[in-house]
Amino acid sequence: MKENTLILEKIDLEQIADEVGDAHFGSSELTPIREDAFDLTDSEKIEIIQEHFSKIMETLGLDLTDDSLRGTPYRVAKMYVKEIFHGLNPKNRPDARTFSNGYEYSDMVIEKNIQVTSFCEHHFLPFIGKAHVAYMSKGKVIGLSKINRLVDYFSRRPQVQERLTLQIADALSEAMETDDVAVFIDSKHLCVSTRGIKDTSSSTITSEFRGAFKEKEVQQKFIDFIKTNTEL
Repeated sequence: MKENTLILEKIDLEQIADEVGDAHFGSSELTPIREDAFDLTDSEKIEIIQEHFSKIMETLGLDLTDDSLRGTPYRVAKMYVKEIFHGLNPKNRPDARTFSNGYEYSDMVIEKNIQVTSFCEHHFLPFIGKAHVAYMSKGKVIGLSKINRLVDYFSRRPQVQERLTLQIADALSEAMETDDVAVFIDSKHLCVSTRGIKDTSSSTITSEFRGAFKEKEVQQKFIDFIKTNTEL
């Protein structure tokens, strides 16, 4: 009876995994992180991931005694913890320090073509694109590079694009103490282009318009600006 139950549970999990992955499903605006996520040091996490990734490679039939593959488990583990998923750790969140808007600039400020490099949480494959972020000052301004850093921070974790868009908008709104923010992301998902349908031409667009950016005129002005060719 216990064996049959385990088999049924395995079948259910496989079915759920397929359905959720294809539906591009996201459970919450918050990244699903366990309470004990930071009990281990980075070095301890790297050691554990290295061991498990070695098992994955061995299961695939790869020879880890080969000079080319011997260091791969460590490289992957270090990359996961220190680079592509470093946005999971709140200690790595950038300082979004703001300044007084002494020159009383009141129109929108747009930081466009911000590089987005993130990983789909359903298949752990990258999605890569551009973010365009804007705000209207309510008495504060923020260093432009801080916007880029916020985008990068929330990108560097397993994500769905919809959640990423909302998290960037929340962070900017909190820092600037205003609802007048806009986020627009256009990216290509390798989970679409390299598996399943294998469509290499499509891209995914998500947006979040708040406060003044909900007004059609303001929204259109923002879109016109991000479409403007400003490459030097």
